[in-house]
Amino acid sequence: MRLGADRARVRVPATSANLGPGFDALGLALALHDEVEVRALGSADVVVDVVGEGAEEVPSGDDHLVVRALRHALDHVGAPQTGLHLTCRNRIPHGRGLGSSAGAVVAGLLAARALVAEPESLDDDVVLRLATELEGHPDNAAPALLGGATVAWSQGPDGAVRAARLAVHPDVAPVAVVPSSRLSTSHARGVLPAQVPHGDAAFQAGRAALLVEALGRRPDLLLPATEDRLHQGYRRPVMAESLALVDALRARGVAAVVSGAGPTVLALARAVGGPLADGGRPTDADAALQQVFGGVMGGWRIVPLAIDTAGAEARRLP
Repeated sequence: MRLGADRARVRVPATSANLGPGFDALGLALALHDEVEVRALGSADVVVDVVGEGAEEVPSGDDHLVVRALRHALDHVGAPQTGLHLTCRNRIPHGRGLGSSAGAVVAGLLAARALVAEPESLDDDVVLRLATELEGHPDNAAPALLGGATVAWSQGPDGAVRAARLAVHPDVAPVAVVPSSRLSTSHARGVLPAQVPHGDAAFQAGRAALLVEALGRRPDLLLPATEDRLHQGYRRPVMAESLALVDALRARGVAAVVSGAGPTVLALARAVGGPLADGGRPTDADAALQQVFGGVMGGWRIVPLAIDTAGAEARRLP
């Protein structure tokens, strides 16, 4: 397959995975975006310019995650490799459980889709499979790709990855509470046990089912629907402050969870009024957050976020 364009621009949202009980399955796209502009070069050079999050830390050549994902997609469809110039404008925090790596992977795959002559060869099903190969699990990649809330699963003898959009009630208003500290996903996953008690697994299945109903039609049920026995408690030793914040918010009636592998805390709050002057909405988490922090943030940032309903977008540039 040949390339059909030499420039493309991609926009990809932040995501929060798990949402409490939906471990490695449920995810939510958030209206905080990275943007990547890709230009194919006539030479073999690879240049990556980064502005914003990770600008001084991420690789600037072939090891950059967007480049790796883009090359993975080109190989998959048999398109020629090329030199690349990437300009990345990063807003998604790194190492905070807001899907920065999945966003980079999806951005690279969609950039390849925009560049190749037959973009249908990289449809959403293929992109999700390739993203899962690179990420190891689809819980962040699915909402980054499709937008909104998603559930992802594997099926069949070949373990094909699938994802479906879930309804989200208009009163659901996510609020991310982002710490200054970071935690790698591998570290957070490394403390999980190989087995859990049968009773905890049964509890988790019920809560995950309830969460689908709470997100879509009954946001008044979000607090019980976000209870978890599968991963958050086991992670307390490596994110004690995050779990203490989750406990404090839940004690005040807020459906708070660890976002992905943490250490960001996500409150699945409920809107309680109309839009404010800054475009945000008052939520039932506002008073609880004020009580918990008392104006002393200690390195935490409170970031109200709308739900991104569009998912990642890519287009060719002239």
